[in-house]
Order: sequence, then structure tokens, then C-alpha cells
Amino acid sequence: MNPYLKFVNDTAHLINIAKNFPLGGLAPLPRRELPADAPTALFFAPHPDDETIVGAAALRVARETNMRLIDVAVTQGSKKDRQAERLRELQAACDYLGYGLQTIPPNGLERVTAKTRRNEPQVWAGMVQAIVEILQKHQPRVIMFPHERDWNGTHIGTHHLVVDALRKMPASFEPYVVETEFWGAMDDPNLMIEVSAQDLADLIAATTFHVGEVKRNPYHLLLPAWMMDNVRRGAELVGEQGGAAPDFRFAVLYRLGKWSRGSVVPTHERGKQLPVDVNIGTLFP
Repeated sequence: MNPYLKFVNDTAHLINIAKNFPLGGLAPLPRRELPADAPTALFFAPHPDDETIVGAAALRVARETNMRLIDVAVTQGSKKDRQAERLRELQAACDYLGYGLQTIPPNGLERVTAKTRRNEPQVWAGMVQAIVEILQKHQPRVIMFPHERDWNGTHIGTHHLVVDALRKMPASFEPYVVETEFWGAMDDPNLMIEVSAQDLADLIAATTFHVGEVKRNPYHLLLPAWMMDNVRRGAELVGEQGGAAPDFRFAVLYRLGKWSRGSVVPTHERGKQLPVDVNIGTLFP
């Protein structure tokens, strides 16, 4: 008998069990007290829920460094009748993880796409200015946003929006840049961050606060499988082709660089694999 049949069936059975777990409603996790002048890290979320789905690096920054993690809600989704509800869900998710939340009144930005950038330059310029003002306000040490080919139109638009805003900042502004992936995998990630079981469980729980979205598509239950597949990909793309995989169970891939003179300059010539026992703050000296 094939011994892997039980492995496959047990995996599917666990997912079915988890479908009955509660959505949201959990008490906020203990949060660290930081001084008022603590440096900030900004996570630019194209949609409410991106901060939990691809936010493993953000969570490690919040837990392992002296930086204050602030989620920037670039949009509140495209369905106007859901925007207020999605904002409430987002606030609850951020409260659970201990993140700050920066919104863009009144209901987030609209039509954040490459098409708007190309065809409506005046509208785009106003959105870029909104991001510039957020960068000026927080003066982040680290910023996180999607890479330029992350498939979803708003993810790609958010990439260009943040980069265009960075180009309007003074030359002295040189934050670290962490580019994320979800819908479209990067060809050239240079960072694989291991995710502990506890961090992954907390990210899944935080994702369930986005009740309307996970009822539509329970993608929170597939985060472990996605992060396991990232170990497979990262072993070759971030590590060495044909090399041995690290002893990670869960990981997320990123592209790490530093903004300097109008572009992102990679900080590692070769890939970096960051295990859970190495503080993520070492990436941002």
C-alpha cells in the first residue's frame, strides 16, 4: 500500500476540520511597548488582507526589532458597498497583530492600476502625492510593497504608485525596500525568510478577521501549503540551483534592496536565507 496516501488524506482532513474554526473575534495578541520616537516600517497593502497574507516579514519586523509597523491601506477594495466593512475588518486584523494603521481618506484610493497611470496622469499625480505625504509623515526606515509583476492590477499599480512617490522624495531619503509577491511569483527574489509555526498561525488567525473575503474564498487555510512551496522555490531561486534546501518548513520570498538615487539597489549580490533564530533587524543595518 502506498504510505503517502494517508499523508495526503490526513492533510485534506485537517483542512476540512479547520473550515469550522472561528473567523476573527480573537483577543488581540500582546503588543510590545515602543518609545514615541521609534523608527517606522510601512507595509503598503494594495487591499485589506494583504498585510496578513504576504506579511510574514512585516510580522517579524514588528516582533523582533524596535520599529513600529504601520499598515498603509492603499485601497479599501473595489466594491464600494464593502469598503466600510473591509476597513472595519482591516482595523480588527491590525489590532490583533498590534500594527498601526494609516488610511487614505475618505475610502482609500480608487483605480490604482497601470492603466490609470498611463491614461490619467492628473488623477495619478494626485494619488502619488497622497503616498508622498505618508512617506513624509512617517519617514520610514523600511517600506514593503508588491513587485512590479505581481499579476493583480492593483498590486502592480501599488508598486508603481510607491516607486513614483519615492522618486519625489529628497535624495537623502534612502529607506530599505522589501518587495513582496503573491499573485505573480518573482523571477529574481533574493531573500527567503523562514516563518515559525507560531507566526504562521498568527497570520492565519489575523487573515480570518477579513471575514467577508475568507467566506468567499478560504485562502487562509492554504497559507501553510503556499509557504511550504516557497521553501521549494526559494531553495533554488534564492539559494543555489541544484543546492540543498534549508531545513525550513515555512517561508516567504522577497526582494530586498535599498532606495538610492531614483532606483532600488540590491543589498545582496547573492540570495539571503534568514532562519527564525536570526533577528530580521540584521537585514537593515
